[in-house]
Amino acid sequence: MGKIWKYIVIGFLFGLLVLIRAFENELFYDPFLNFFKNDYLQAAIPDYEAWSLFFSHVFRYVLNMIVSLAIIYIAFENIHVIKFSLGLYIVAFVILVSLYFYLIQHDLAEDYLLTFYVRRFLIQPLFVLILLPAFYYQRKIKNEEV
Repeated sequence: MGKIWKYIVIGFLFGLLVLIRAFENELFYDPFLNFFKNDYLQAAIPDYEAWSLFFSHVFRYVLNMIVSLAIIYIAFENIHVIKFSLGLYIVAFVILVSLYFYLIQHDLAEDYLLTFYVRRFLIQPLFVLILLPAFYYQRKIKNEEV
């Protein structure tokens, strides 16, 4: 794939991530969206349906993951990078979702910021912003050694 086409496809995929974010209220069940947008230090913790919230987060995480893995694949065209990234996404999801549900059920009143940031990693495609420069740097270092 030519360099220009790579940039166009990657730009399109980043646009998909923006659309997922733009339509988050319509696509996903998350009563904590408004809670964390407003004065959450003073507001009461919203009522939520745990299973609906869990499946909504799974759906959103998988959508972000698929688009992010496509971006990484287009950028590097290396199946080993995709396998590593997929493993990282799966391990991160298990850890983050467990921690998130523990926090909202037990310590949300005390640890708003920790809960906010754990939730942020679950619902936003932050890993792609970490992995792209990391893989680029790794490739650059590898090419300099040869």
